[in-house]
Amino acid sequence: MKKLIIIEDDPAISDLIRLNLEFAGYECRQAYSGQEAQRALAEFAPDLALLDIALPDMEGYELLDRFKRGEVPVIFLTARNALADRVKGLRMGADDYIVKPFEAMELLARIEAVLRRYGRTSDRTDIGGLEIHLAERTVKRDGVPVELTMKEYELFRLLLNNRNKALSRDKILELVWGYEYLGETRTVDIHIQKIRKKLGWEDRIKTVYKFGYRLEVAP
Repeated sequence: MKKLIIIEDDPAISDLIRLNLEFAGYECRQAYSGQEAQRALAEFAPDLALLDIALPDMEGYELLDRFKRGEVPVIFLTARNALADRVKGLRMGADDYIVKPFEAMELLARIEAVLRRYGRTSDRTDIGGLEIHLAERTVKRDGVPVELTMKEYELFRLLLNNRNKALSRDKILELVWGYEYLGETRTVDIHIQKIRKKLGWEDRIKTVYKFGYRLEVAP
């Protein structure tokens, strides 16, 4: 399990990010100031840092060099959307720069991309008769490519990252379709049916009565 540190002084935003990342299978630690973040760098040894620029005791730019010297990749998460701020952050060595507000799936995709660049996540996963290549977003079943739509693949990855955990339909909608999605939870049921058939996982993706779904995979 990869470890991420969320350096954000707004508890509500920090908690929301943490919940989404934990649903995606990451171990998280929160820091609300620069001083807390520096302590966590040594104690927690994160694989990646999500860093706000506007912290109560210092600017995120001051922390960036400390994390980079520790070979920890950094993604800026900030409300500062001016081109000059983006350019400054990237030129100083940030691995990515995301402006608030953002969608959960975009954040997860960017985290995965940065971790792959640092070699901190394997590109290939084999599970339940499937061969999954994360960078290419491809899935093979018994050596034969499985054609998944973008949403089917994102739903599949969400289940995979939360194997053996029950996910509610509402949480699946939020993470795969986004906060602004106005559809009904029936959309989730339809997509589950499709990926069950395509992957041959009719017996692995379980329905949790009046709640949602769970991917069952043996340890």
